[in-house]
Amino acid sequence: MPDRLHRYKADIFQALAHPTRVAIVEALAGGELSAGQLIERLGLEQANASQHLAVLRSKRVVETRRAGNQVYYALRDPVLADVLALLRDYFFAHFADIADLNTALRG
Repeated sequence: MPDRLHRYKADIFQALAHPTRVAIVEALAGGELSAGQLIERLGLEQANASQHLAVLRSKRVVETRRAGNQVYYALRDPVLADVLALLRDYFFAHFADIADLNTALRG
């Protein structure tokens, strides 16, 4: 079971292993958006957005809903937005450490 769980976690991180996919997940943290809204909000090309959304769908990070000719995307589980927020906090905590070290070395 632990190995299977490790593979599952790795799959999720693999899905999030591109800045555009992280940006998509963060955009969806606020709720469902259409593909067009994501493209506009993030300044993506349609083909590029489609590729990244396909990865997120295949790893079951996002789910879709069709309404007419529109496809809407939502996070399968909003906890992923919390994970990204924790990673942001981790980044800033360590960024401050590096900045402090840099200041000490220059002083």
